[in-house]
Amino acid sequence: MVQTPSAMLPLGTPAPYFALPDPSGATHCLGDFADSRALVVAFICNHCPFVIHLREALGAFGRDMANKGVGMVAINANDVENYTADAPDKMVEEAAIAGYTFPYLFDETQEVAKAYHAACTPDFFLFDADHRLAYRGQFDASRPGNDTPVTGSDLSSAVKELLITGTVSSTQIPSLGCNIKWRPGNEPPYFR
Repeated sequence: MVQTPSAMLPLGTPAPYFALPDPSGATHCLGDFADSRALVVAFICNHCPFVIHLREALGAFGRDMANKGVGMVAINANDVENYTADAPDKMVEEAAIAGYTFPYLFDETQEVAKAYHAACTPDFFLFDADHRLAYRGQFDASRPGNDTPVTGSDLSSAVKELLITGTVSSTQIPSLGCNIKWRPGNEPPYFR
């Protein structure tokens, strides 16, 4: 299992635009979250052990965010020709198993992942109400096999701080997970 850290997009970066389909074919875009108090964008996939490790907690986190008026969307950008477990039809199954109530979208071209400088699964980005990046980093310190409970404490604390103060401490720990499965020859410069 190769461990890849977040690329750590600069804080204050405007949220890159996206308009992506969910497995049913319905398109969801950045503008759908214009009235949210904040927005969490998570790059995940179905087969990654790091995502599987936290998926139930991620589902609960998403439901909690909805109750707080915080938007959330997950994006799968993996190459599904070589990683068939991440195909859109399997995303439906994964969302049901994990209890995801937020949109789970497919980035077939991988251009949205590149725009966000996403590097790993999971990779988390928290934007303020103006869609400026306030946090990018880990869900929590738990990893497969490290016996640390999955709590979502880092991301939850960042959301709480943002909603209360309007900012998040710049001390942020990169997420760590499997690398995004780029199509051959499509790896972004920040990943090489």
